[in-house]
Amino acid sequence: MTLTHEQDDRAGDELVRSLLGIGALTPEWAEAFRAAPRARFLPDLVWPYDMATGRSVRVARGEDPEAWQRAAYADVPLVTQWDDGRHTGGEPGTVATSSASMPYVVASMLRDLDVSDGMRVLEVGTGTGWNAALLAHRLGGSHVVSVEIDPAVAEQARAALKRAGLSPQVIRGDGGDGWPDGAPYDRVVATAGVRAVPPSWLEQTRPGGIVLAPWGAHYSDQDALVRLTVDEDGSASGPFLSMVEFMKLRAQRLDWNRFRGHVPAFPGDADVSRTRLTLADLGGRYTSSRFVTGLCVPDCAHVVNEGGDGAAKAWFFDLTSRSWAAVAFSADEPDAVVCQSGPRRLWDEVERALTWWGEKGRPDLARFGLTVRPDGTARPWLDRPADVVAFA
Repeated sequence: MTLTHEQDDRAGDELVRSLLGIGALTPEWAEAFRAAPRARFLPDLVWPYDMATGRSVRVARGEDPEAWQRAAYADVPLVTQWDDGRHTGGEPGTVATSSASMPYVVASMLRDLDVSDGMRVLEVGTGTGWNAALLAHRLGGSHVVSVEIDPAVAEQARAALKRAGLSPQVIRGDGGDGWPDGAPYDRVVATAGVRAVPPSWLEQTRPGGIVLAPWGAHYSDQDALVRLTVDEDGSASGPFLSMVEFMKLRAQRLDWNRFRGHVPAFPGDADVSRTRLTLADLGGRYTSSRFVTGLCVPDCAHVVNEGGDGAAKAWFFDLTSRSWAAVAFSADEPDAVVCQSGPRRLWDEVERALTWWGEKGRPDLARFGLTVRPDGTARPWLDRPADVVAFA
């Protein structure tokens, strides 16, 4: 069965109406979404990601075109590449490395980018080419540069853009370097998460211009969309807008193998204590408490290993030394057992951060922001740039 253009257009119109209805899509972007629908930039094999279960399921256009179309216009992220292209076959790979972001996030980011006619935009992370297509339709292809690190992904995006009659400049390169040949830009938008804002993005943005990027600490996979306005001195500052989660720039991915030597024996020489904090106090996915802890406890990676019957162990690893901490939670015990080793007392820092957050009234993400210096050094703040988060 082959779907008709009319069916495709109806599905696209329904998505536009839905996004307009919830305020993610603004009227000035509606025509671009209709003219460059998401489905036209997708490969024939995609893996829709279920946010609730964390699972990705194969959907092939040639096998089930109706299911493929439902996935294409559903408000879910679609994995389009696994394992940096080394993966073959129909089953999900190990690590998702390219995707089509959920339409809600795409529309929200374009809204927050706040472009106007005549602006030049640098996009970092071309992916399928859909976001570049929307920008090119709104601003004109000559005003949009998109950089993609993966040669196969870049070539597929170029082909899709050509079929759509759109001509942004697609560069195969490391997005962390930006694209100086096209600078200065009025806007830089990243569709990959960063743990450090590359100085090149600030250098290539004109004073008063905006860098919009998913930013977070290595503490978790969480990102928060930050909107930075570039100053005359080359620094940039601005608020966090919303919680998101993006695939990270390849150069800034966290290699968990680096922690293999941190715990040669457990508990070894670790100091043992107890805490009244619970696993829930640490926060979960998309919670402010977890993100704020990452702001307050820099250079720390955190992961939770869930067990049965309410048992879990939270691990904390220092990125700059061999310090580590582990907290064992049990449903049967009111106090959790804490083990800490090394010169840095990571669990003490986490407790102090959560206590500080509570004393401040548990402020949510919207009250925090970030200042980035020209060299890329970042300083998070609460309420205003002068009030730097002390722990960082």
